[in-house]
Amino acid sequence: MREILTGARIFTGTDWLDDQAVGLDGGRIAALYPVTELPAGVPQRALPAGSLLVPGFIDIQVNGGGGVLLNETPTAAALETMVAAHRRFGTTGMLPTVITDTPEVTEQAAAAVQAALRHSGSGVLGLHLEGPFISPARRGCHAERFVRTPTAADRRQMADLARSLGPGRLLMTLAPEQVDDAFIRAMVAAGAVISGGHSAAGAERTRQAVAAGLSCFTHLFNAMPPVAGREPGIAGAAILSPQAWCGIICDGVHVDPLTLRLVLAARGAERLILVTDAMPPVGTGADHFLLYGERILRRDGRLVTEAGVLAGADIDMASCVRNAVSLLGLPLETALRMASLHPAMLLGQDRQRGRIGPGFAADLTLLSPDLAVLGTWIGGDWAAGDGHD
Repeated sequence: MREILTGARIFTGTDWLDDQAVGLDGGRIAALYPVTELPAGVPQRALPAGSLLVPGFIDIQVNGGGGVLLNETPTAAALETMVAAHRRFGTTGMLPTVITDTPEVTEQAAAAVQAALRHSGSGVLGLHLEGPFISPARRGCHAERFVRTPTAADRRQMADLARSLGPGRLLMTLAPEQVDDAFIRAMVAAGAVISGGHSAAGAERTRQAVAAGLSCFTHLFNAMPPVAGREPGIAGAAILSPQAWCGIICDGVHVDPLTLRLVLAARGAERLILVTDAMPPVGTGADHFLLYGERILRRDGRLVTEAGVLAGADIDMASCVRNAVSLLGLPLETALRMASLHPAMLLGQDRQRGRIGPGFAADLTLLSPDLAVLGTWIGGDWAAGDGHD
């Protein structure tokens, strides 16, 4: 055993533990011990009094960070920069996200992700393709010239990509009305996770897609029609699909907190996932960035085009957790599960991540009493966080 972590209150993903310690053995958690029964001869790291040791955050929708945008630089170096930027805010695993673009950009990003997956401590858990099979009418800031329906070649290539990455390593956001059920079934059979988003689908088409294997909804309420009295649409169908997961951006900008409270009242938090939809400014002091060559402005917690269209989010996972508690009134343990265990379950990785227990990955986040990030472990390796003195 390499190290024992002592002194923090531990959240295992289900329970709070006091007077316990966590033993790390390389990239895995070896055991949990009562502090009165620590094994001799193993180095101990005393964590700050009052600190909270929790499962590392998993963000399934990360477009950029640290000044880089994956679409613009789909490289291994960009992934390293993104991981380092978001790690400061508690994220220990992410799905780097490519929004609608050329096949060449997708291929380059996929190659970079495949290389990262060969290293267990990279912080990269897979790839999120947000598009290109989305609704032109609900594309948001996605470039219309790249939006399309899948061809026969697309079907083969996407299925091959899902198989090459491995089960649960490819998340695809698509509009249900832009594809047929056979495409959804084929992608799920290849190991992909299918999410509905950037869509104008009606409730009935959405229900059909869920029956075919769609199991998630991307940034609920954003880039989809509002729920209406005579047409609940994709958002209404998402809320009433109890087995499907819903990603939410809890920044107080993308969705009014009252609307999210309505979702909680309707279905609870059991299958909600906190996501950032983060863009390059996160982790920097930049006031703008470029997307498809267009200047995106950072203004008062928003990222907007010159025309005022939202273009991703200016938030990190630790802030999402704090907002889930302060804006939505959720218990801290529920917010923490939405940031760690729930995304791990969506990706089928909940036997490896999302909990603190023997055999799980040593991907951990250390929080102060006011939920600032003091540091993280990825694969058992420590790095100081944004809230570290």
